[in-house]
Amino acid sequence: MNGQLSEFGAILIVILVGFLPNEVWRVLGVALGRGLDDDSLLMRWIRAVATALLAAVVAHLVLVPSGALVALPLWLRLAAVGSGIAGFLVGRRSVLAGVLTAEVVLVAGAWWLGVGA
Repeated sequence: MNGQLSEFGAILIVILVGFLPNEVWRVLGVALGRGLDDDSLLMRWIRAVATALLAAVVAHLVLVPSGALVALPLWLRLAAVGSGIAGFLVGRRSVLAGVLTAEVVLVAGAWWLGVGA
């Protein structure tokens, strides 16, 4: 019984500390964003900042990797990014196609190099 209580407590902490604070901002964003014009200067700036943040995260993952990516050489990580961009464009700007293409290149490259075996 004590194990079940500690598991329930852990789940409750994750919900209270991890999920709810983020969900408040999402709901607030939806409520406030309903009347905004998609082509307004503010929305273009927000899109530019979001794109720059995403590019920075990808660059950090490629150039200063952590975890399992450390074992992969830089050329393979760069090839995965390039193939992901190509997959995105070939897949008619599909983010899923880009991510899957990059993932296939990373996994195939790791297998070919014998990394993680």
